[in-house]
Amino acid sequence: MSGPGAVFERLDVHRAPGDGPVAFGAELGADVLLAAYGRGLFPMPADDYASAFNEARFEEAVAAGEVALLPGGDDDPYALAWWSPDPRPVIAPDGVRVGSRLARRLRNGLRWRTSADRAFPQVLAACAEGRQPPWLTARLRSSLLELRERGAAHSAEVWEGEELIGGVFGVSAGPVLSLDSMFHRRADAGRVAVADLAARFAAAGGRLLDAQWDTPHVRTLGAGLVPRERYLAELAAPADVGPLATEVLPAARLG
Repeated sequence: MSGPGAVFERLDVHRAPGDGPVAFGAELGADVLLAAYGRGLFPMPADDYASAFNEARFEEAVAAGEVALLPGGDDDPYALAWWSPDPRPVIAPDGVRVGSRLARRLRNGLRWRTSADRAFPQVLAACAEGRQPPWLTARLRSSLLELRERGAAHSAEVWEGEELIGGVFGVSAGPVLSLDSMFHRRADAGRVAVADLAARFAAAGGRLLDAQWDTPHVRTLGAGLVPRERYLAELAAPADVGPLATEVLPAARLG
């Protein structure tokens, strides 16, 4: 194998740990990032503290070959971890839960509007703001911006007048859109962003949303757990996903 996916050619994700990092290392360029998502992996860059923790916690597993050490990258491979949780939290594009209270608000005069791929850099910056640990590093943001230019990363935005009050972004790979992060400046604006992006992805031919981490919050959005083997099969299925519609629409349609 040659090309950006070559860094993962010896990595058997099917047999990799499901409750810890699958691998460390590699270079976090756009090509490698897209190849990783296509194999069911997502990155977690680490600051100095988290990198030192990774090394102390997992160096024996790396030495035993239980966690892979990938070629490329900088002098500190533990500064970049790759994850592929098992089981995996996923959401059907038509299965995002808005909730009855929010649905009523949307129908009864909450004048929010939504768009897609119109403010990706702003959504990315808002998602990075104040987050600890700071996993949305400058290098990762640069690669995500490049993927947006290629049409492989997407955002949904929620607007109140001219103010951006919520958003979500993720990376698409085949029939799957992997949701990386979301933010809100008004209660429920992030939930509306997820519902909007899901609707647009479904209309473009997408079949599954990947929530990455199983948390109480993603469960409230409608996520359910599936075995990683099933997730990888869905990811590898043939797909014909077109471009997302980007027009500004009333959020009331999601209620």
